Amino acid sequence: MKTTLIIGAGGVGRVVVHKCAMNSDIFGNIVLASRTKSKCDEIASEIENVKIATKSVDADNTQNVIDLINEVKADIVINVALPYQDLTIMDACIATKTPYLDTANYEHPDEAKFEYKLQWARDEKFKEAGIMGLLGSGFDPGVTNVFCAYAQKHYFDEIHYIDILDCNAGDHGYAFATNFNPEINLREVSANGRYWEDGKWIETKPMEKMMVWDYPEVGEKDSYLLYHEEMESLVKHIKGLKRIRFFMTFGQSYLTHMQCLQNVGMLGIEPVEHKGQKIVPMEFLKTLLPDPASLGCRTKGKTNIGIVAEGVKDGVKKKIYIYQVSDHEKCFAEVKSQAVSYTTGVPAMIGAKLMLEEKWSGKGVFNMEQFDPDMFMEELNKQGLPWQIKEL
Repeated sequence: MKTTLIIGAGGVGRVVVHKCAMNSDIFGNIVLASRTKSKCDEIASEIENVKIATKSVDADNTQNVIDLINEVKADIVINVALPYQDLTIMDACIATKTPYLDTANYEHPDEAKFEYKLQWARDEKFKEAGIMGLLGSGFDPGVTNVFCAYAQKHYFDEIHYIDILDCNAGDHGYAFATNFNPEINLREVSANGRYWEDGKWIETKPMEKMMVWDYPEVGEKDSYLLYHEEMESLVKHIKGLKRIRFFMTFGQSYLTHMQCLQNVGMLGIEPVEHKGQKIVPMEFLKTLLPDPASLGCRTKGKTNIGIVAEGVKDGVKKKIYIYQVSDHEKCFAEVKSQAVSYTTGVPAMIGAKLMLEEKWSGKGVFNMEQFDPDMFMEELNKQGLPWQIKEL
């Protein structure tokens, strides 16, 4: 029987545990680990028919992760901890020759920068260890990469333009809160925007570019251009690409709060002196905001995430829209988490499932679009994330 080690007991970790338990014939013995074991115990108590073992781990310490992998004899590590910890967990997997999967690229705690460089640099070590590392098996990155690969395989000879469109129309009732880790979320949306066109990256000011998009089952929403990491790998793997952009929806209240926080320095990641102590403003702000894991029971509305791809097939111009709609309340009823965590956790489980079944296999470090998308797309429909395609 396989042993699956899941590291991270936040909202996404909760979803991954629930969904792995629903597919326990594949995942076998399931172990959940986090710095705070009580969080793991709480999630384990929610699973009725499958026993979940729980452990404490310091994911900032590679040796600590190595010891845990060896203790539980893990056949795969699903990393849903913080992006700051990707490298230590990857190094532990190299040392123990254990396949690895994550949902977001590495970020340095002291630098708001999103790139795959340091993870791609471990490709050779993964090959030497004879193991596979799957990067970004969430929704965006993750499913959006698979949508692009599916479009490339079935609809186009060349894709020239891609817009990735992420809409969360959920309402949690708070004046201001973030749907996932506040540090990660606020660093992401307050950074300069960036998109790729004609072979180069073009930088924009935060929230400088906006368009209105009509999201099916949601309606028209203001959508702002951001930089998102899946673009970095897609420009390498999509044939004929001329431009790729990423847009995310934000309400005016969210933007106003964020601008005020930025203006007074609360989004800073450098330590400041306060009453003789060093504190990081962003970390202090995180303690004041609602825990994202607590939002599930009070969030209503839907998410809609997808891609619009435009290109040519047999010499004829073509444009399609592939998207997935999730309902916050339905997600909470199933796994006790809202749709933002659900749409990240389910693809993490699917990616790991395909790895354990050896349907996606290889030695080295890979991004999602490098594999055959068809079986992943089939699993999305089976596992709670049904998708739709429209020709535009």
